[in-house]
Amino acid sequence: MWERFGHNAIWIHDPVQGTDKAYNYGLFDLRQENFLVRFLQGRMWYWMQGFPAQSYVELYRRANRSVWVQELEMPLQSRRELQNFLEWNERPENRFYHYDYYRDNCSTRVRDALDRAVGGRIRQETFDQGTGRTYRFHTRRLTANDPLVYTGLLVALGQPVDRPISAWDEMFLPLAMREHLRSISVPGIDGRPTPLVRAEQTLFESTATPPPDQPPFWLPVYFGLGLVLGAGVLGLSAVARQSRLARLGFMVVAGGWALLVGVVGLLLIGLWTLTDHTAAYNNENVLQASLVSLALVPLLPGIVREGSRIPRALVVVWLTAALSMVGLLLKLFPAFYQTNGEIIALALPIHLGVAAGVWQLRRSHASRHLP
Repeated sequence: MWERFGHNAIWIHDPVQGTDKAYNYGLFDLRQENFLVRFLQGRMWYWMQGFPAQSYVELYRRANRSVWVQELEMPLQSRRELQNFLEWNERPENRFYHYDYYRDNCSTRVRDALDRAVGGRIRQETFDQGTGRTYRFHTRRLTANDPLVYTGLLVALGQPVDRPISAWDEMFLPLAMREHLRSISVPGIDGRPTPLVRAEQTLFESTATPPPDQPPFWLPVYFGLGLVLGAGVLGLSAVARQSRLARLGFMVVAGGWALLVGVVGLLLIGLWTLTDHTAAYNNENVLQASLVSLALVPLLPGIVREGSRIPRALVVVWLTAALSMVGLLLKLFPAFYQTNGEIIALALPIHLGVAAGVWQLRRSHASRHLP
């Protein structure tokens, strides 16, 4: 999945020194001390390192990943300064940095190094250039090949990834950077503007299907799944009085959904309040995955057997459904612009189905005790 986001490096061929290196900012090690803890906290340590360029290209060729080269137009002095900076950055004491997937990653580090070498021309020409896209736009289209990852990221990412991004921001993606560099101009030898990209070459073309240009429209699919599950849990409650298997089925489905939603809600709040994963802050999905639903789990056995806990369960399920409905209604206000329609379309029908199912059990138990 991560291959679909692409990768890049700065390749410097120096015939004078006899070096030919590709400087890569995307290195990490799962065996690093406390790697998992730092990953959960959003405080990952990545580093940069130079590799023999031809071996680097061959590695991607063997992995069936396309490889493109852009030769950049730079004065000799700028090339030397860039090379000196990369060699300094490669030293053990300078190579590590705090990784942020969108704002400080392997591609933005390449962007910043090149921008420094050309006197800030890249930032100057792209910082205020709108794209009409967002970080979530690209995340959705590039993970559409894996529905589980797609859904998980749709749930976990909050409002920050729905803000419009500039061309400068969009260069967190290597292929977007390749595209934007084509429009950059720098002063030539005669002082007149000249294209930054002098030449381009394809070294290897992958046989894999390229990612789509647009995210998928899966709202009807999520809504359909939500309706099926919501109607299913309601149907189980309707026949629970006559069928022991239906009672068990209702407990499993309703309890499993409540447990899943509650645990996800707990994770979302944790990402928002306890970590440096800023992309997960201000997440409106806390209204769809509410901690309130966890209170239903211990009540279910009593609900199904004798109905003694139904009044308390009704408070829980209707409150959970109401919070989900609030999340939908908030979309009427500009301040709530998070792209989570698919999650609402999935969660709200199930919340309503569980609530209606508990209400159905209440009526069933009440009718059983009528004189």
